[in-house]
Amino acid sequence: MKIKLITDSASDLPLEFVKDNDIDFVPLGVNIDGNFILDDLGENFKMDEFYSLIRQGKMPSTSQANVFAFEEIFEKYVKEGYKIIYIGLSSALSGTFNSSVIARNSVLEKYNDADISVIDSKSVSLGEGLLVYKACELINKGLDKEEIVKFIENIKEKVIHSIVVDDLAHLKRGGRISGATATVGSILNIKPTLTLDNEGKVVVKSKIKGKKKAIKYLASEIKDNAIDLENQTIFICHADCLTEAEELKNIILEESTVKDVIINSIGVVIGTHGGPGTLAAVFIGKERI
Repeated sequence: MKIKLITDSASDLPLEFVKDNDIDFVPLGVNIDGNFILDDLGENFKMDEFYSLIRQGKMPSTSQANVFAFEEIFEKYVKEGYKIIYIGLSSALSGTFNSSVIARNSVLEKYNDADISVIDSKSVSLGEGLLVYKACELINKGLDKEEIVKFIENIKEKVIHSIVVDDLAHLKRGGRISGATATVGSILNIKPTLTLDNEGKVVVKSKIKGKKKAIKYLASEIKDNAIDLENQTIFICHADCLTEAEELKNIILEESTVKDVIINSIGVVIGTHGGPGTLAAVFIGKERI
């Protein structure tokens, strides 16, 4: 039986990769400037337009994917004879994954022979995307569904997110830091570094002064904590700061031997919470904090 790989738009994978590998995705949504936008990985609503609106002072809010959206996509591929693997946004950050669980149970009641696995990535943005990327590789190698699910479940808590946020105001609005901390940090040009813990929650790790030091910090995180670098594809995601992302890529390639480095924009859903200027490196490492 064929395997269908499904994710959601919070995975922030390059649209071309998703299309080339016949991966389907469930879109999350964003409300901004009086408009509701479905996150389509940048196909119709461009990322630079979104970040321009935020820089103009527009405050977006996000909307999780609902149960109906998952029921529709699961039922479609069950009818077509597929086994389904869905890899979703961390359940600690959104109700989207819970929607997928409810939808799976509903579809299984209608189709007793349906084979649907839902995986809580405990990751965000290209951390989630990295797991989808790995699952895609295994499908292309001909592994069966059970082997792929087991591999992803075993590796997901080794996906390391090293994140630097440029503007503390977005973290303040999301309740991650106090207003006083945001004000002082902005004055002193402090860049907080974030990561995800084993529950898939975002935690503040340290603080760095200045973007140049922050970029070097991200490169050092890979060098110090990644495993089997020679066979790894490193993922860099950015919120409208491509120049810094390319600078980070160059440092990684100068300091380490890696299989590949993929850069892509942080989408509108995750970008709502990090804000413009957010830069992150994602890789397989020894362990999360």
